[in-house]
Parts: sequence; structure tokens; C-alpha cells
Amino acid sequence: MSKPLYIAMHAVIAAVFIFVLQRYALSATFESSLIWALTFGGCAAGLAYMQSNR
Repeated sequence: MSKPLYIAMHAVIAAVFIFVLQRYALSATFESSLIWALTFGGCAAGLAYMQSNR
């Protein structure tokens, strides 16, 4: 799997997971869930990037 695809997939999966967790399990607002999803997705992308360069 290519690096950009791996990084993007990692970020999207993390963002979707956090969004669903916040929105439905914790009953947060849509805006709050979206902010958390973007934050965690960005962090996951950074982590995947660092791991792929090892």
C-alpha cells in the first residue's frame, strides 16, 4: 500500500470513529463532533506519517 493512501485511510477511519462516538454514544452536538473528528483525524494522519517513515 502506498504511503499517501495509508495515511489518508488511517485519518479517515479515526475521524469517522470519533465522530460516531461523539455524536451517537455521547450525544454531542454536530459541530462539536465534527471538530473532534477533524482534530483526531489530523492527529491520526500525523501519527501514520511518522510511523510510515520509520
